[in-house]
Amino acid sequence: MPELRLYDYAASANCLKARLLLAQLERPYERVPVDIFAGDTLTDEYAAINPARSTPVLQIGDSTYLSESNAILVYLAGGTPLLPDDPLRRAEVVRWLILEQTEVMPSLGGLRFRLVTGRLAAEDRDAMRRRKLGEATLTALDLHLRTRDFLVDAYSIADIAVYAYTHVAPEAGYELAAYPAVERWLARVEAQPRFANDLVPYPENARLGASRSIYDA
Repeated sequence: MPELRLYDYAASANCLKARLLLAQLERPYERVPVDIFAGDTLTDEYAAINPARSTPVLQIGDSTYLSESNAILVYLAGGTPLLPDDPLRRAEVVRWLILEQTEVMPSLGGLRFRLVTGRLAAEDRDAMRRRKLGEATLTALDLHLRTRDFLVDAYSIADIAVYAYTHVAPEAGYELAAYPAVERWLARVEAQPRFANDLVPYPENARLGASRSIYDA
């Protein structure tokens, strides 16, 4: 197997996905901390690794760089039970990876980030818009999980991706007790072998006015 290096920000749920999968697959890798709010991704050196200036980035071998968290999950999980070989089940996993980035992350994770770092107040129009979307997302997720243990037939990278942003929803003011099937699913994910959640809170330099990042353009 090629050597792996993960360019990573400890407070990012997108980065948590990669770390969690690497832990569960027991894949050795070098972790390279990237402070996205101290301007680390704004350098020419980082742009050469990832022109989008986002994290995570997985370096594979000497000179191959793979960005986008869910693409990293698909690469790492290939040939393992966490990414099914059956075409339909595999497509279902991909469907959830898309929904995670288009619906779960913007409403749950996006609101959390903006509230915690002072970019929005709870009563702001955009915050209320995101909250409404998040409530609809959690309702749909709860309905889906009432009749199954995991998002697709068995535990997969779909669960890892959606877990990363759903478990932090209370930090954005969502009451997960209102979604009991989601709460039970979160517990099942956390009970998986070699589960590891090392997500840290956003530091002070992530706050509006203190940071230098792609989020302050």
